[in-house]
Amino acid sequence: MDAPHLPTAPATAAGTTPTVSLVLGSGGARGLAHIGVIQWLTEQGYAIQSIAGSSIGALIGGIYANRKLDVYADWVLALERMHVLRLLDPTIGSAGLFKGERIIQVLRELVGDAEIATLPIRFTAVATDLESGEEVWLRQGPLFDAIRASMATPSVFTPARRGGRTLVDGAVVNPVPVAPTVDDATDLTIAVDLSGPVELRPPPVADTPHGDNRYRRQILKFVDSLRPQRKADGDGRGLIDVAFASMQTMQDTITRLKLSGCPPDVLVQVPRNACGFFEFWRAEELIALGRERAAQAMAAALQARG
Repeated sequence: MDAPHLPTAPATAAGTTPTVSLVLGSGGARGLAHIGVIQWLTEQGYAIQSIAGSSIGALIGGIYANRKLDVYADWVLALERMHVLRLLDPTIGSAGLFKGERIIQVLRELVGDAEIATLPIRFTAVATDLESGEEVWLRQGPLFDAIRASMATPSVFTPARRGGRTLVDGAVVNPVPVAPTVDDATDLTIAVDLSGPVELRPPPVADTPHGDNRYRRQILKFVDSLRPQRKADGDGRGLIDVAFASMQTMQDTITRLKLSGCPPDVLVQVPRNACGFFEFWRAEELIALGRERAAQAMAAALQARG
């Protein structure tokens, strides 16, 4: 494959700014790295004109498209561990452990809602039609309705109803949705994959017997307790651990296939073991990681171009 066409400077001689279609992948709390990627790109002078995202990618991308990412970043940076539990709204006898409405309402109040068609940046939230298995591109209607549908992780959040369809997480069919951006008239397509190769990483700063591991266990214990007749498998992992690991394996395979058929100009990869699914209290670390990986990916792409 030819090296990607990359602008060599934030602005051309004519004073124009390199434009970007940004694709933001799924991955739970790892998606906070998207904030760092966006910060780095905008600081370097790239103009993001189009965003497509699945799940957490739709959330971060939609909030940025509504020009409220700074507000969200300040909020999530102040998020403490036990706040995560308080944002979950358990449901009994439904098609998911949580309704997902509490967190959406909190975010609506925090950053405000908007009609997707009126956003200053073109935005696509990707969801999956549960009945047909089709990939659904949400480009109209209330922003947070589309985000809620794209984030409906199977077995975790209940499905969303929209336009007579039952919708679940876009990651089921397209974890890193490049396809909605292929017709964009931008200079670059940059995709962020939150399921990059596992890396040997230092433990979190607070990773002590009273730190992050304790809270991670508490959250998983709480989530697992909502399942009837729960039982750990032979290596000690509970139902939620096994479910998340299975979804990760499935999404890794789908991502490889999708990206091989529709490759971006630049691929930013965040290691899949950067944090746990619910570890949103690690925002500072993950935002910094996103900035770091964006800088590395862009430098590597420019070097490959020669």
